[in-house]
Amino acid sequence: MSDFTDLVARAVNPSMSREERDAVYDVVRQAVLRLQERENLDPHDPRRSLQRHLVEETIRDIEIDIVRYVTLKKLAEVAAKQDADAQSGRRR
Repeated sequence: MSDFTDLVARAVNPSMSREERDAVYDVVRQAVLRLQERENLDPHDPRRSLQRHLVEETIRDIEIDIVRYVTLKKLAEVAAKQDADAQSGRRR
């Protein structure tokens, strides 16, 4: 599953809008459905539910990683600004 996660994670990035990321996730969901149909999985086959669950879990994990990345980036920017302000205050 980590190969799948890596593949999906490479298809999105933090600079994308939420709508753009959702569009990628929709393509991933559709691809999994087509694979299930190609494998002729019965709609009530538990593997089908498991695969759907794993896709949703992967998307959730990637979104968490993106939120973490964006948050840490913003915190670093705020810290750099505070440091710059502190440095300019000491020079006066």
